[in-house]
Amino acid sequence: MTKSDKFEILGKYIKDLSSETPNVETYLFVRDYISSYQLGIDITSKALKDKVVEINTTLKFEDKKNNKKKSYFEIVYATIVRVNEGVKDKKELEKIILCDVQALIYPDLEKAILNLLHDSGYPGVKFEKKINFEQLYQERFN
Repeated sequence: MTKSDKFEILGKYIKDLSSETPNVETYLFVRDYISSYQLGIDITSKALKDKVVEINTTLKFEDKKNNKKKSYFEIVYATIVRVNEGVKDKKELEKIILCDVQALIYPDLEKAILNLLHDSGYPGVKFEKKINFEQLYQERFN
């Protein structure tokens, strides 16, 4: 597993996976408009025992417009992390959860959601922009 001087990833897995396209008409509509869909990310964490933290990263790929016909894609990816004894500061722990771990797991997470989209009938979907977790983390505090 992945290890740094501040934490170790003990495990990671897909906790929940969802793809909803209610009917053929919706599929045909979405196929033409999926390029306007947007990727959203949400990160939550829960302290377990012995400096172990469960981090849930949720990626949603959805239509933000008010179209009646829409598909919905979501993946919840869980990462179990043991934080080293030396990490005492809340800010340092926050950066590990929101930034460091995310940067490590994101390639797997992106691959999983792209597989979901491709297997759901949208083979042309690609994400051009990579998420910069360091930048997102900095913006959160400015």
